[in-house]
Amino acid sequence: MNRVFNFQAGPEIVANAMQGGGVFQHLRGGLDGRRCGHEDRRMLSLPVEPALRAEWDALHALRNDPRILPLVEAAAGSELQLQKQLRRDFSDPVVRAAISLVELRRRAGVKFSRASQMWFDRRGLEQSTSEPVARHKAQRFYGSVADFCCGIGADSIALAANCDVVAIDSSPLACLRTTWNAAVYECDARVSVVCGDVELFEASDRLVHIDPDRRAHGSTRSVHIEDYVPGLPYLQAAASRLKGGAIKLSPAANFGGKFAAAEIELVSLRGECKEAVVWFGALAGTAPWRATVLPSGETLAGDPMEFFVDQSPPQRYLYDPDPAVVRAGLVDAAASRLGLCRLDREEEYLTGSAWVESPFVQGFELIAELPNNPREIRQYFRASRAGQVEVKCRRIPIVAESIRRKLPLPGDEPLVLIFARLGGRARALVGRRLATVTHHEPA
Repeated sequence: MNRVFNFQAGPEIVANAMQGGGVFQHLRGGLDGRRCGHEDRRMLSLPVEPALRAEWDALHALRNDPRILPLVEAAAGSELQLQKQLRRDFSDPVVRAAISLVELRRRAGVKFSRASQMWFDRRGLEQSTSEPVARHKAQRFYGSVADFCCGIGADSIALAANCDVVAIDSSPLACLRTTWNAAVYECDARVSVVCGDVELFEASDRLVHIDPDRRAHGSTRSVHIEDYVPGLPYLQAAASRLKGGAIKLSPAANFGGKFAAAEIELVSLRGECKEAVVWFGALAGTAPWRATVLPSGETLAGDPMEFFVDQSPPQRYLYDPDPAVVRAGLVDAAASRLGLCRLDREEEYLTGSAWVESPFVQGFELIAELPNNPREIRQYFRASRAGQVEVKCRRIPIVAESIRRKLPLPGDEPLVLIFARLGGRARALVGRRLATVTHHEPA
């Protein structure tokens, strides 16, 4: 059974507690030994702030008596009507908590295989690691691991498959959700939860996973690591002095040149770049950059400066590199591996005379090359058999929906219109998307 600690000063107290077979101390707010559910005998630290305490109480009430949840799931009509009906039998905080939880569980179905049983808040769900991505990262870890800023516990759960995990967060509610979600995935015996400031926790003897808060200063996610909490100085110090680990960042973050001797991995899932991972210390690979494509698990590593491929006019096939490959700067590395050429030095699109099937690229068979002229493009499609058109571009500024609306589509064939630079000039390429293997996993 996992344990939950709270510390505010002297991380050695927590360390001693974790080694002491269940004797642990809470340094602010007192200990609370009430049960959290029918089977839950953990001693959880109560939040101090009244609003957080009210949410805490509502979650416990909901977990102890979940009869309201099927009623919310089956409800039709407006939320206002539903709230009015449910308040006849349940308190207002429980009604609001139940409606929010059911909505979040539905949304979480694309990220987690057991979403229908998990515990979420809106912010925690949005910042959580998708289950396949978390499992991918967890494969590098071993032994004892500290998961800093654990949120709802997605990474802690994945890590617990092979490691003993200490999950740490400053939010008592996040710690509570991590505890309950670990039980949902039946790994709570390997997850101990600590409520406190991660910057006070001594982790020099274990591997570390860090997921800094990207919304610490507002509701909008920041792409500047300087705005994260913990901030850039702490993250850089952790990467240089700790045994080893990973720092989870936004794939759009300004991480370039900020972590010496680290490996930066960009991870995509079903064509969307999900996160950047800074691997440091014992877990860093030898290559400075890596792109990994999920769910296939194919990975490409190297130094972008070591690869250079030729340019070529459009050949029979055009290839659009996966976003992880592009963000890692490994377009030429992918082209070199697959025997492809670049269309233009300023474009990421690749081309080749032979069909290549690879998770690193999406392929299109080209059927026409047109000037970047709206009139000529419309004239081409008027005489085509196109029934629907997907519009793509990378470096050329266009309004895809506006272009699509103006195209005459007399037939039923699905086509793709790609705007790209060829020899420094904008051109329009028409092609057919070629089928690839479809995988169905949580996002």
